Amino acid sequence: MSERQTNVNSLFLNEDSGNRSPADSRVQQLQKALRKRAGRAKKTLSDISRQDVLSFLKRNAFVLLTIFAVILGIIMGFTLRPYKFTYREIKYFSFPGELLMRMLQMLVLPLIVSSLVSGMAALDSTASGKMGMRAVVYYMTTTIIAVFVGIIMVMIIHPGKGSKVDLHREGKIEQVQAADAFMDLIRNMFPPNLVEACFKQYKTNYITRSILRPTSINLTTATEPSIIDNVTNAVRKLQELMMSEQIIPVAGSSNAVNALGLVVFSIAFGLVIGNMKQQGRALKEFFDSLNEAIMRLVAIIIWYAPIGILFLIAGKIVEMQDLSVMGGQLGMYTVTVIVGLLIHALVVLPLLYFVVTRKNPWVFIGGILQALITALGTSSSSATLPITFKCLEEINGVDKRVTRFVLPVGATINMDGTALYEALAAIFIAQVNNYDLNFGQIMTISITATAASIGAAGIPQAGLVTMVIVLTSVGLPTEDITLIIAVDWFLDRLRTTTNVLGDSLGAGIVEHLSRHELHTDVTEVGNSVIEENEKPYQLICQEHENQKHVDSETIM
Repeated sequence: MSERQTNVNSLFLNEDSGNRSPADSRVQQLQKALRKRAGRAKKTLSDISRQDVLSFLKRNAFVLLTIFAVILGIIMGFTLRPYKFTYREIKYFSFPGELLMRMLQMLVLPLIVSSLVSGMAALDSTASGKMGMRAVVYYMTTTIIAVFVGIIMVMIIHPGKGSKVDLHREGKIEQVQAADAFMDLIRNMFPPNLVEACFKQYKTNYITRSILRPTSINLTTATEPSIIDNVTNAVRKLQELMMSEQIIPVAGSSNAVNALGLVVFSIAFGLVIGNMKQQGRALKEFFDSLNEAIMRLVAIIIWYAPIGILFLIAGKIVEMQDLSVMGGQLGMYTVTVIVGLLIHALVVLPLLYFVVTRKNPWVFIGGILQALITALGTSSSSATLPITFKCLEEINGVDKRVTRFVLPVGATINMDGTALYEALAAIFIAQVNNYDLNFGQIMTISITATAASIGAAGIPQAGLVTMVIVLTSVGLPTEDITLIIAVDWFLDRLRTTTNVLGDSLGAGIVEHLSRHELHTDVTEVGNSVIEENEKPYQLICQEHENQKHVDSETIM
């Protein structure tokens, strides 16, 4: 009897377990996983010792100090604003920050040349060609996506709704012809003097010249003309001879490093050294050593970076004349740019990295945090380049042959943040002027912004210069750029940070896609070294040469 009861109970239990819904089992699994993870986290926390905390702080000292410097700089800047410093006092206050900019810019030139030459020389022509193609495809893809993110944001939020009468104007804009700007870009790719390219860029200037209109005056007159006819003809001829003014482009220059020309030369020079094999070995070793020496200098300067960033940010906040310009229409424009940059930097770029590499992008971004904060403080992707190199190679472990090619080229031509900003700002200016853009004009803005961002040098506020080209392409008033200059100092820092993030993630993506070529290249180099050492005919030749020298000495 008891046996039968037991069987009945077991049957009911099995039936109950069979009737349980799948949702209940999933909830139980989730609870079990959470309990397991909580237990593991508790165990990890209990295992953390004082030594572990100290080692974490030591490992991340640079990043923590830089973050602390940014926060302290913002607090200090707003605290000192009520004291109404004069311009001279602000310059004195910002001096430590200026020193950091000068130190970083001092290293940019030798770093670009040495890293590109050594990086190109370390790869064979096939591997470097494939890597270059992947980098260019990545640059173009992210820039086009950034432009469309900017256009979509400005169309949805519509920050230019209203009148431009109440907007604050600031500064002056230099007129630039789109054709001349693109020709200057190509001219700068091939500098006639490499030494001059270290401190000067070619730039078309414009002069106004008075020109006589060509006219033909017929002195023969009709028989016995009337006096009135003579006077009328004379006045008409004088009007035709009046001077006409024309704007003529002339050759000029601007005081800035011609990074594009140096990049093109360094790539070509590095490829030639790589193809020279043994003959080019001395030059390759020289540039390798130069690159290593520069990186060691960066390791010294990096300790000063937090102090410099603190004073750069505090000085800029103190220098702001009127914070009220950040409100209203310009405030909505600022919010639109920030939202667009955040979507591109925190959604598009990490998603692209994950899709290509199948790795966690946030771990990679955590490794370059100091470079991003430095970009935020210095507002220059070129000045941040030394820090970016250090973060990618030492923390993220990216192959040096990849960083030496991708980073200098990226800092020169890959400007995601600038492209997004220019497209967004152009449509904002059209909205402010109540100018309805059709689909063709929006496409023109997107193409022009993509092309103009390539020509934007990696220096502070270079985007404002190329902005003229974008506005001219669709017939918008270029003088309205003065409406957005008041907030450009702040937005420039954010788009520079986006540019640096794009370059860094690009290096990770290119390394992942080029891993087979890089591995093959290392194997081939190893085999060629072994073959070089094991060549018997070289030893025979050397022996014969030595024998000849001995015989000649004996004869003498």
